[in-house]
Amino acid sequence: MKSYVTSTIAILLFGTTTICAQEEIQSIEQQQLHLEKQEELELTAKDSMVVSSWMVGLGWNFVNDSGDRLNNFTKIKDYWNGVAFPSRINIGRYFRSGIGLEAIATYNNYKKGNIIDGVVNPEDKDYFGFDTRISYDLNKLVGQTGFFDPYVGVGAGYTYANDLGRGTYNAVIGFRTWFSDRWGLDFSSSGKWSFGNEASNHVQHAVGAVYQFNIEKGLTKKGLEKLALIEAMEKELQRVSDSIDEAMAAEAAAVAFAERLAREKEEARLAAEKRANQEANDLRNQKMDELANLNKVYFRFDSSYLVSSDHAKLDELVAFMNKYPAVVIEVKGNADARGEANYNQWLSQRRADSTVKYVVASGISSERIYGKGYGESQISNGCTDGVRCTKEEHKQNRITEYSMVDVNKNISSLNK
Repeated sequence: MKSYVTSTIAILLFGTTTICAQEEIQSIEQQQLHLEKQEELELTAKDSMVVSSWMVGLGWNFVNDSGDRLNNFTKIKDYWNGVAFPSRINIGRYFRSGIGLEAIATYNNYKKGNIIDGVVNPEDKDYFGFDTRISYDLNKLVGQTGFFDPYVGVGAGYTYANDLGRGTYNAVIGFRTWFSDRWGLDFSSSGKWSFGNEASNHVQHAVGAVYQFNIEKGLTKKGLEKLALIEAMEKELQRVSDSIDEAMAAEAAAVAFAERLAREKEEARLAAEKRANQEANDLRNQKMDELANLNKVYFRFDSSYLVSSDHAKLDELVAFMNKYPAVVIEVKGNADARGEANYNQWLSQRRADSTVKYVVASGISSERIYGKGYGESQISNGCTDGVRCTKEEHKQNRITEYSMVDVNKNISSLNK
């Protein structure tokens, strides 16, 4: 089950990483394409326009009051009236809606000899005009047309001409052409129709320089389209970026989950290993305590033979080894310090061998027990050579002891 979970997590990680890599590549490609498109769609000065401003102008006006304005339109010398100096001033406020409100003052002079109302003018006559009008910027309908800014308008005013004052209602058509956001030229033609008396109608043409101030700018129709495309591209880039972030977050979460699972698995393994070691140590300590409490064989002086009372003691060892079938026992033969050391070494080995022989004869495998003589090298009570001790004290050193050994060791090598 654990192997299956680990494999599943590995597959998920690989799949997530692959998806992230693919999405990242796609994102880079899309970003490059978007950058290229953004360069193409970058907003420029041409995409902006003045949408609101104040405007003042100064220029010239020309009046045709001949009474035959269409048939004699080209006969400027005889039909058009004007002065050499600037003769027109205007001021206006223009709104985002395209509506403009204007006030215009003009001065002119009907030249002697020009045709006025179908007759020859006998003398120079002054012309004064004050007009107000409302105009509409046609670019609001057709979109920005570069330097060409046409408009139409209607209005009303007062004109004093040919020695007669009259109220007029007016219609105008014109266009402005711009050299910058502030400076341009204004060309217009206005028809003026009299009301309230018998004064004739006339046409007034104008040309002049205009200056804008208190400007508010906005985007042209094309600029708005570009902006919409740019915003859509940025939104798409953000969506792709968000999806990459989500995929990377999912990958990070999967990696964190796998790391936590591996960490928990390792912690569980270490805890189990610690418990197993503790249990093994506890069991070993228990075995060592039980082994230490077994009755030991004390051999008679200068003897390696077992007597009947020794058999019962060794049966305890046999029962212990049957209880713990994995235990391997070393039988340690000992001798007291009386006699030659070499002899005592030989004698202690025989005592160990006789003990092993009895245990093996009782059904214990010879692979689980071996004997080793230690001679007089392990005197326990100080009764060494030259020390006077009682018989009972010397007897304590003729003991055969048991110890557990590593079960992985080879018995045949331990017997050497």
